Amino acid sequence: MQLSSQLIVNLEQAIQDHNIEEIKRLIKQVNHADLADVLATLSFDVQVKLIEYLPHAAYVFEFLSLAQQLEIAEQLPTSQLVQLISEMHSDDRTDLFKALSKNLKNEVYAQLDPQIQQQIQKLAQYAEESAGAIMSSDFVALSPNLTIPQAIEQIRQQASDRETLYLIYIVDQASKLLGVVSLREIILAEPTKRIADIMTTDLVVGAVHEDQESIAQKLSHYDFIALPILDDEQHLLGIVTYDDAMDVAQEEMTEDFLKSSAVSSSPKMSIKTAPIFFLYKKRVFWLVILVFGSLLSGIGISHFEDIISANIVLVFFLPLLVGSGGNAGSQSATLMVRALAMGDVQLKDWMYLIGRETLVALCLGGTMAFAVSILGYIRGDAMVALVLALSMMGIVLLGCLIGMSLPFILNRLKLDPASASAPLVTSICDATGVIVYLFIASILLGQVAA
Repeated sequence: MQLSSQLIVNLEQAIQDHNIEEIKRLIKQVNHADLADVLATLSFDVQVKLIEYLPHAAYVFEFLSLAQQLEIAEQLPTSQLVQLISEMHSDDRTDLFKALSKNLKNEVYAQLDPQIQQQIQKLAQYAEESAGAIMSSDFVALSPNLTIPQAIEQIRQQASDRETLYLIYIVDQASKLLGVVSLREIILAEPTKRIADIMTTDLVVGAVHEDQESIAQKLSHYDFIALPILDDEQHLLGIVTYDDAMDVAQEEMTEDFLKSSAVSSSPKMSIKTAPIFFLYKKRVFWLVILVFGSLLSGIGISHFEDIISANIVLVFFLPLLVGSGGNAGSQSATLMVRALAMGDVQLKDWMYLIGRETLVALCLGGTMAFAVSILGYIRGDAMVALVLALSMMGIVLLGCLIGMSLPFILNRLKLDPASASAPLVTSICDATGVIVYLFIASILLGQVAA
């Protein structure tokens, strides 16, 4: 829903006038996600006031980024912050609580309900980027011995503060997961049946210490709304919902994108608000490494100074050739990193893919070689055209194979394939491209000179 600018103006005026009835009237038909977008556009003082006046502030608050939540939370009265945190879903509540300053954390914790305190302690213990760190304890669990009417009554009693009701989890007295049943199946079942009669026991689950990216992939693959998270003894600890998996996927995509540009990963980094030194620190390491990597190109050029001096026309085509190799290598690396991330290829596919990439590279290199040979003939002669054609074929082939292989090698070494970034591949291809080009030139043009 796209909110009109007039509605936003009216809302801001109502907040400034402390007109609670008008605020309620204006936001009555507005989606919580849209309200969060509106909140982010208002001045900070007005944001704090709106949070105070909203009837379901926690639902809107959860759509804000953690940085925005934290900024507002630090300005709210402690009593109101306690109420806000208490009404949030358990996973979002824990994330915000962990981000609070130590003093504020102690003040808030002391005023929270003991049950919520226990939830926070439980969820806060899990490592970042694990399933436990993103799971929610707001799920509905039933006994397998309940009749359908009894189950429906229990669902009614638990429904008010649960994150999702579509999937109901069936557990024994020790909270071990036995099965799962959808709300639809419960509603359509005969009243005389028991939950055990209709539940599904062929389960797809996640482990509490499993990587969150793996959890997101399972949810996507099976098209589930939520995934149950178990400990080593098969006790049901929580669930990861699809919206949380989407957040994880977005963070992982951002992390890979940053790495592909040779920037140290920090998915939650905002280029608008991040400190200058923070941005410097995230970028300087790879840039310095790549500077020294580029020296290899200089070493190659210095080694072939004689052939370059004798054939100045070679310098004209040097950027074109090495740039083509870097571009081809970057394309191959990007395709391979994506394929590895999506699970489309495995390490055992390396040799097969190398063969395919060789054929593709020869076709690409042949087409580019034909085009550059025409330029070589115009700028030089037939021998220069031949040098350029052979060099383009070799450089593109080498670039594609480097781009294809580097992610595989990093994956084999238990490193992140996304580190086979475009700048890294380009630097390697530049250095090898210079050597290939000038080596071929020295052989062919050197023979002519002799």
